[in-house]
Amino acid sequence: MFILLITTVDEAKKFYPLFGLGANVALIFSGRTVKYFSNLRKNLGPGVDGWAVSLKAMMSIVVGMGLAICFLYWWVNRYVPLPTRSLKKKNKPKMGTMESLKFLVSSPYIRDLATLVVAYGISINLVEVTWKSKLKAQFPSPNEYSAFMGDFSTCTGIATFTMMLLSQYVFDKYGWGVAAKITPTVLLLTGVAFFSLILFGGPFAPLVAKLGMTPLLAAVYVGALQNIFSKSAKYSLFDPCKEMAYIPLDEDTKQFMILSFGSLANSTPYLGMILLVIVTAWLAAAKSLEGQFNALRSEEELEKEMERASSVKIPVVSQEEGGNGSLGESTSSWPEKSAPTNI
Repeated sequence: MFILLITTVDEAKKFYPLFGLGANVALIFSGRTVKYFSNLRKNLGPGVDGWAVSLKAMMSIVVGMGLAICFLYWWVNRYVPLPTRSLKKKNKPKMGTMESLKFLVSSPYIRDLATLVVAYGISINLVEVTWKSKLKAQFPSPNEYSAFMGDFSTCTGIATFTMMLLSQYVFDKYGWGVAAKITPTVLLLTGVAFFSLILFGGPFAPLVAKLGMTPLLAAVYVGALQNIFSKSAKYSLFDPCKEMAYIPLDEDTKQFMILSFGSLANSTPYLGMILLVIVTAWLAAAKSLEGQFNALRSEEELEKEMERASSVKIPVVSQEEGGNGSLGESTSSWPEKSAPTNI
């Protein structure tokens, strides 16, 4: 919020990519840290819970960094004077859900901006969930899994750092529109390659076998590249484009957008509403299908009963010839047994 109030669109094109450099350099160091503790477990003696040891060490680092952030936040708020414009605050009642939706629908600019945020959240989660399921299948051991994720974080940090250095050139040379379209384009191309390996792994098996990999391992690596490129494009281009789009808005609209769609975490209620609609449709379809399924099962059972009934043969009783029916045999033998009685 502070950056949005003091930065113009022209300044944002130059400085926004640089603002994230420090934050994303941490990915490189965090990845190396996870990799270090994953390798440390291999050297522990028998009977030692290596996962617990590494987890306690990493959580201690997280707590220490969190305390450092709290101290810096307190120090800045206490000793660093904020610009006068940032201290101005309007007492405006917070809009409810329906008011927010009406406001969202009434403005094409706000609607398109919200679509960018929600679309990225849905797209990246659909791909990432699928990739992590394949990753767990390839690396079932927690040690191997965390070691791979450490390398993944390091590569993501390096790619993001490089993209942020190049993003200023992209903004200056091609403008906001091209920069905003790079992230969905990268996600589309890499996503097609990833899902192609999953859905059509058979035809690719001979090719990946020449590289010494299985289709599953190839899908894991392609999915890792997909996540690395998508997240680096997101951090270096998508986020700056989103923040720049806030700047031309008036103060009230800007406050609404920051509170409602400022981050993917804040867009969770809207993602939740989408999930609610999907699950409701799911339940309605299941209920409708239940009635149709039961009707079809009843028809099938009725047909089976009719087939069983038609397959039963009813014996024919013959009173004249006693060779086939039991009743005919009994009538022909009865006089023979009673003949001596008449004599």
